[in-house]
Amino acid sequence: MTRPEPSPSAPPPPDRPAKRHRPSAADAYESLLKAIEGGALPPGARLRETELAQRFGISRTPVREALKRLEHQGLVVHTPHQGAMVATLSDVQMTELYEMRVVLEGAAARMAAQHAAESDIALLAALVERDAALIASPEDLALNNRLFHRQILTASRNRYLHDMLESLRLSLALLGGTTLAVAGRAATAVEEHRAILERIAARDTDGAEAAARGHIRAAFQARILRAAMRDADADR
Repeated sequence: MTRPEPSPSAPPPPDRPAKRHRPSAADAYESLLKAIEGGALPPGARLRETELAQRFGISRTPVREALKRLEHQGLVVHTPHQGAMVATLSDVQMTELYEMRVVLEGAAARMAAQHAAESDIALLAALVERDAALIASPEDLALNNRLFHRQILTASRNRYLHDMLESLRLSLALLGGTTLAVAGRAATAVEEHRAILERIAARDTDGAEAAARGHIRAAFQARILRAAMRDADADR
């Protein structure tokens, strides 16, 4: 009896083009937060869904969801007859914000001096060295500055402090721009970072907290100077 010949195997399916990534609400949120934090969307700026969707190449639905999330976090407000706007901090609110930052950043540095692993200290040292190479670029230095402070927070090993500082930093985004653009501030801030690192590496809890508090107070003074310079330019 003859056996039926096996049927030829089916040809492999053609390669399918990779699906394009569709920006999600999370992508829209990150884009909007970055624009607010960098000053591209300053306090008081109107936020129209259609314009934002075109600006960031995102559909209106994720933009709408991102705006709701930012509103819940206090970064976006709705006003009658104007719609969504980037929230504005008063001088009093800015002062209160920095007062809390002095306390929390100081606590983070103190705890980092207690709990940081050698790998944490090595990473902080690398970030300080990168600081020195970025003095002429305030925007890049500002990004590295955020990484430095987040690494201290990681090294503190305190989840509750982490949540409080991350919430505070969302409000800091409303200040827009960076104080590192103020003349002389970048070089001074780098040395302040170095002093914090030295105290953490030495396991000097009091010294680390004092250095971190001094650093944030200096940043506040630079913020006040930056605001005064901006107001003076507006009056010309």
